[in-house]
Amino acid sequence: MNRRRFTALLAGLFTIPRAALAAPEDKTRAGKIEKLVLSPEEWMKRLTPEQYAVLRKEGTERAGSSPLDREKRKGTFVCAGCDLPLFASDMKYDSGTGWPSFFTFIPGRLGTRTDLKMILPRTEYHCVRCGGHQGHVFDDGPPPTGKRYCNNGLALKFIPA
Repeated sequence: MNRRRFTALLAGLFTIPRAALAAPEDKTRAGKIEKLVLSPEEWMKRLTPEQYAVLRKEGTERAGSSPLDREKRKGTFVCAGCDLPLFASDMKYDSGTGWPSFFTFIPGRLGTRTDLKMILPRTEYHCVRCGGHQGHVFDDGPPPTGKRYCNNGLALKFIPA
């Protein structure tokens, strides 16, 4: 591999495809999901310090610390930053990781980007309305998708049915 090809390969790892930046359409209502943009000060008033660290600073809560990992009732998991519904309770499963896990999400509600903080690339996902960091998606989930959306409990609120 020559230097030019290696440089192009590295550049591809650090760029976000233009399509990933576009706001996805909300398939459940007419129109698009309106963005929620707040200043850091406004977010700090709206969120607890722990939620702010996860949603706005891309932190991770300690495994096993969220009661949402054990939540089994029917209902909807919404973004703790803006209340956008992200997951239905029938999308949740026990992954054994200590974080709430889902095998799919409500269409049009999550955006993704490549995260290189752990050196190896991972796919981070976030709420499309407020941009709040939710977690990472992995390819070791159950059928039918084979995906594991590993979510921070602090980034979610549960609304019982």
